[in-house]
Amino acid sequence: MAKDSTDLGINTRLAHCGSNPRDFYGFVNPPVVHASTVLFPDSATLVGRSQKYTYGTRGTPTTDALAAAMDELEGSAGTIIVPSGLAAVTVPLLAFAEAGSHVLIVDSVYHPTRHFADTMLKRLGVEVEYYDPHIGAGIAALMRPNTSVVFTESPASNTFEVQDIPAISKVAKQAGAVVMMDNTWATPLYFRPLDFGVDISIHAATKYPAGHSDVLLGTVSANEQHWQRLHDGFITLGCCSAPDDVYQVLRGLRTMGIRLEHHRTSALAVAEWLEGRPGVASVLHPALPGHPDHELWKRDFSGSSGIFSIVLDGGSQKQAHAFLDALKIFGLGFSWGGYESLAVPVSLADRTIARGKYAGPVIRLQIGLEDVEDLKTDLQRGLDAAASA
Repeated sequence: MAKDSTDLGINTRLAHCGSNPRDFYGFVNPPVVHASTVLFPDSATLVGRSQKYTYGTRGTPTTDALAAAMDELEGSAGTIIVPSGLAAVTVPLLAFAEAGSHVLIVDSVYHPTRHFADTMLKRLGVEVEYYDPHIGAGIAALMRPNTSVVFTESPASNTFEVQDIPAISKVAKQAGAVVMMDNTWATPLYFRPLDFGVDISIHAATKYPAGHSDVLLGTVSANEQHWQRLHDGFITLGCCSAPDDVYQVLRGLRTMGIRLEHHRTSALAVAEWLEGRPGVASVLHPALPGHPDHELWKRDFSGSSGIFSIVLDGGSQKQAHAFLDALKIFGLGFSWGGYESLAVPVSLADRTIARGKYAGPVIRLQIGLEDVEDLKTDLQRGLDAAASA
């Protein structure tokens, strides 16, 4: 399939991207290649490394199939496959940030990203500064001559603020900084970062691409200008993924469009229902017209996924725990994007700027593939328990 077959429907593209059966004797799925050593036909080829595959860490037909699929979906020049979503964050940061440089990271970022920045990046001599997710073009005031990276995540982790990615990208690139975006929430089906000025698009493929809560993987896709440096950093770090995990994600990718649409419609139905429930102060879902960033989301995104947060109407940790412990269908566990619904309490203690003012405890909900009416009944059970706590 062509690298950017945008004339085809998304489910058609998902069904066919990433491999050509004719390359594998007609088999529909690419082979799962377990590889370390690769043999060369002669010493000249070995010394010159003049064949497609040279060692397992540098790619196999399995990893190439997933990378090609992501390139087709992202419109990117190249994609690396890494063992987890967190690795998809850390590898590009290590590849582009350097001692003495300044990195800007949105204050509402995924907590493990913040932890990595506050520990390893700082120990490596990188200055880290956090900015308000609503800063937009105002990020120009924070740019310095040594700003190497502007890291974005939209919508924001847990609280779902929407960033003005085109405005931030324009300012950052004029200043010579690399723009990265964690796009796990929307996937390339609902937002293609490189089309909005981003240089490097990051995904926890653990979530919607894999879709079954049983595999860890990350992908990082870069535009032409930054692909070689990203790839060089990836090869240098030796951060390669297991072929069976890569295959599982490639397999999940085929049905991601159908699954994501179900997540989207179910999550919206639940979010709209929650807006009117006693005990709920607000629903933090950018696709709702009442969300403060709804117009910005509508301008840039073509859809929404299955994760959002609610704010309980008053109370404290006691009410949050009562809500969570009363749930019978929603599991209490981290991650999201799988078939099962999940709920976790949200802590904003690590933030320095984007703490906001919330009427009560914040709880993040992942809406899975269960029937909506059953999920509503379960959530009502939680709200009743919180009210009685």
